[in-house]
Amino acid sequence: MDFSLSDEQRMIRDMCRDFADSVIRPRAEEMDRTGAFPYDIVRQMGELGLLGLPFPEEYGGAGADFLSYCLALEEIGRGDAAVGITMEAHTSLGASPFYLFGSEEQKRTYLIPLARGEQLWAFGLTEPGAGSDSAGTETHAERHGDTWHIHGAKAFITNAGTDITGGVTITAVTGRQPSGHKEITNFIVPKGTAGYLIGNPYHKMGWRASDTRPLAFEDCQVPDVNRLGERGDGFQQFMAILDAGRVAIGALSVGLAQACYDESVSYARERHQFGKPIAAFQAIQFKLADMATEIELARLMYYKAAWLHMRGQPYTKEASMAKLFASETAKRCADQAVQIHGGYGFMDEYPVSRYWRNVKVHEIGEGTSEVQRLIIAKQL
Repeated sequence: MDFSLSDEQRMIRDMCRDFADSVIRPRAEEMDRTGAFPYDIVRQMGELGLLGLPFPEEYGGAGADFLSYCLALEEIGRGDAAVGITMEAHTSLGASPFYLFGSEEQKRTYLIPLARGEQLWAFGLTEPGAGSDSAGTETHAERHGDTWHIHGAKAFITNAGTDITGGVTITAVTGRQPSGHKEITNFIVPKGTAGYLIGNPYHKMGWRASDTRPLAFEDCQVPDVNRLGERGDGFQQFMAILDAGRVAIGALSVGLAQACYDESVSYARERHQFGKPIAAFQAIQFKLADMATEIELARLMYYKAAWLHMRGQPYTKEASMAKLFASETAKRCADQAVQIHGGYGFMDEYPVSRYWRNVKVHEIGEGTSEVQRLIIAKQL
């Protein structure tokens, strides 16, 4: 059992740590306050190869392994969660479906510019009436000749409406299976397709600098060549996509938890009460010790899930465990960080206020904590 990282993994981690400290963190408060999408930061991430880390070089990627991608997400998320989710949603949800299930032509057409960071891409699964019950998809597509006519709506879709977004891949009902269950198929819908309507961005509690919007499809027509994989494979496809995505969200959550811890340690050393730094008081020391312990456990959990994924072994249970524990660890760390800061923690001038607002959605996106517990229990 070897817990050491390879030279390449350490290099990627350290590069992302430096980028987060020098480029992202100095802008984090401003991005949260204004909600402005950080086009220049995303462009730099693309130039560094971060938006195509886990994809082969022949498709424009960096050829790194999955753990390297997760390490990068942890560091970027430590800099700012909104930038981190932009990277995660683009790579895990936007680009990965093309790599995993796309035809060679689709990989050449769509994956290469995404892996190079020239475009962003979105994945449309959640709907106004279908959240945790993803099989409750109501968006439907009917085939007429070689054209699919799509009708429906999606909700809470990340990266769908930026100036550099190339399009969205969506789930749609295309019929009924012999069992009576809905037949779900995934379709590629480029931006600008007639009948594809992109809504205004949501006003959010956190992740304010990320792009999140509702989508609508009003007789949106795409050719059959825009079908991703075989008809009826959509459910199995997005379940596989979400497994890997949950490990990535675990890594992103660890980054946010680490940021909470780092700010708390720094503040505890500087803040004096009763004639000494509050870090000298056991009550504060115990909070920091608990934070550090849970962060280390959460990190090891996503390491193991990523390792299983890279070895081609089943990892659904471990992915859900990593996502569940890391996101709830981040929430606990954010709570304690605000508590350690006291009244100052309630003020937006201090980063922990932003961390506390950002962290809640980590327990919701890509499967709520309740859904993760259901998945884990089913695997036991």
